[in-house]
This record gives sequence, structure tokens and C-alpha cells, in this order.
Amino acid sequence: MNRQKLIEHLEREEGKVSKPYKDTVGKTSIGCGRNLDDVGLSDDEIMYLLGNDITRVERQLDVNLTWWRGMRDARQVALASMCFQLGVTGLLAFKKSLQLLRNGQYSAAADEFLNSKWAKQVPARAKRVTEMIRTGEF
Repeated sequence: MNRQKLIEHLEREEGKVSKPYKDTVGKTSIGCGRNLDDVGLSDDEIMYLLGNDITRVERQLDVNLTWWRGMRDARQVALASMCFQLGVTGLLAFKKSLQLLRNGQYSAAADEFLNSKWAKQVPARAKRVTEMIRTGEF
């Protein structure tokens, strides 16, 4: 079979859509007709998407918080986790917390992050993430 011709045919017939949509029978689909309701994603596909998302988050942090890679790994992971969850705009809204973090005032930064709407919305995650910020340990 000519795989490239099949790809071209399916792109034409199914379309190529980057966000979830309802197909003609009401199934949630994405891409070139991937039926998320019935087929979903394989572990490999999930990890591929996660890898792309992590790369995007790292780039956003590199551009917006040029100092972030100078911290211990656990603190970098904490910031990346918050950026992943909140988006870079949401993370950058924590101006005081980020300034404290940049200045090496880790406990004060952690306390400031905990004193937020985010921490009230996801208290268990916020506690885990801020402990990584406070201690520099996983």
C-alpha cells in the first residue's frame, strides 16, 4: 500500500483539526479523524504529547524567567509543573513569589505561592510543589 497516498486521502477526507471537535455522529475527535471516545490515545501517544508539552514549557520559561535554570532541579521541576498547569501567563502573575524565588528566598516564595487562589483550588498539588520550592528536594 502507498502509505503517503493514504495519508493524503485521509487528510482530505477527514480534515486535519488541532483541537477536539464532535464528528458527524457526535464522537469527540481530533487530528485526522481520531475518535477519542472509542479509540483514545496509546501510552506512546500520551508520552509523545507530554514530551512536546514539556519542550514548550521549557522554552516559555527560558524566555520569560531567564534565571530559572540556575536553580536546583527540584525547583525547576516545581516551576515547570506550575507553568504546565497554569500556562506561562498564569505563572507570571505570581510576580512577588517569582521575585522571591529569583532572590533565593525559597521559604518566603513557597509561603507566597501558598497564599493564592491556585493553592486553594489544588491544595494537595500546591503543597507538594511548594515543598520542592522550599527545600530544593523532590
